[in-house]
Amino acid sequence: MWGDALIIDRLASPANPDDLQAKLEDKLVLAWEQRRWARGRFTTTMGRKIGIALPTGTALAPGAILWIGTDWYLKLEAAAEPVLEIFPADYEHAVRIAFEVGNLHFPLALRDNHFLVPDEKAMIRLMERLGALWERKQAVFDPIGSSRLEAHG
Repeated sequence: MWGDALIIDRLASPANPDDLQAKLEDKLVLAWEQRRWARGRFTTTMGRKIGIALPTGTALAPGAILWIGTDWYLKLEAAAEPVLEIFPADYEHAVRIAFEVGNLHFPLALRDNHFLVPDEKAMIRLMERLGALWERKQAVFDPIGSSRLEAHG
């Protein structure tokens, strides 16, 4: 089934937007954890089989061009996923929330004047303990420090 898959083991060189206009765009839609690990077997929105085997430490940013062929290219898109949207009462409350989330080794994303964290029981308990207002949402989750497109090691 995966014998004819396109295997991506390195990122495409930066592309000239004019060169891409003449090509068909296909998308690979991945959640944050999938973008973080950059390994696996996937199917694009157009049904192409794709294998990702990037070097350890490669971070995939939404909008990155993963592959460029003669008549089509592959663009990474972030999937909406379950998150908690946190509404700090003020600056001090925001600092406390950010500290406590980090202390539990959970990722945190900034969005305007509020935070996004994974929709996890531990985060719900923490927000209740801290008296933070929150609500469940489906949103793109792009935590602080994870959207740089680079390889480490």
